[in-house]
Amino acid sequence: MKRNCLDSVLLYATAILTCALLVFPIYWLVVTALSEPDQLRQLPPKFWPDQPRWGVFAQILAERPILQWLGNSALAAIGAVTLSMTVSVLAGYSLSRFKVRGGQSLGLFILTAKMLPATLLVIPLFGIFRQLELIGSLWSIILAHATLIIPFTTWMLKGYFDTIPRELEQAAMVDGCSPLGAMVRVILPVSAPGLAATALYGFVLSWSDYAYARTFLTNAQTNWTANLGITTMKGEYVSNWSDISAASILVALPILLIYLFLERYLVGGLTAGSDK
Repeated sequence: MKRNCLDSVLLYATAILTCALLVFPIYWLVVTALSEPDQLRQLPPKFWPDQPRWGVFAQILAERPILQWLGNSALAAIGAVTLSMTVSVLAGYSLSRFKVRGGQSLGLFILTAKMLPATLLVIPLFGIFRQLELIGSLWSIILAHATLIIPFTTWMLKGYFDTIPRELEQAAMVDGCSPLGAMVRVILPVSAPGLAATALYGFVLSWSDYAYARTFLTNAQTNWTANLGITTMKGEYVSNWSDISAASILVALPILLIYLFLERYLVGGLTAGSDK
């Protein structure tokens, strides 16, 4: 009995310590945003400012085009996810249902493409977009983000479609559906949780990108994404880390809200297919 009680105490203590370590960077970001710039250099550091600057967020919104940056990031992410999911659904379904020569190798190739760093693709993509006159346009970001998202979402959806019984499609085709009609009318509605979870992961990948935005949107300030815009707040000699932290919170807030509202899809979406 004592051993079980000790194990429970250790388990809860480990869980609390882990959560504290994970949450502390977010807490310190809030403290930095609410502190006066000169207080950030004090030793020992203060874990809460004496007079929090609650008006810093309204000040940042007034001084910087944060809302425009957020809108550009949202447009780029939505466009990239729409394009990626259209391709990934067809590719993942084909890899799952059709046994063709080299299919396994193709799947491994897609997985390998996911492992390539974004910096490896920047130069060839820049050359392609320059020829197409897309440099400075959000379309360059949408297409570039799709190169990151499609391998990831295709592999995830292929694994999800594998969990769905083939009898569902066979029954639909007996009733007169074509293979494509069976996928659209039967498989996709059943796959809604997995599709939502995969799209959400793809959205996060696009939202958090900096390398492509820094390369393709340098001279197009009206099309800057949020991550790129925040980097311009850093001064050449002096940086106001309080304002930068406040802007970072505003940029991170939408994705945190999405996670809170769609957490159930993230937890159960990729395993729900086994219960269908």
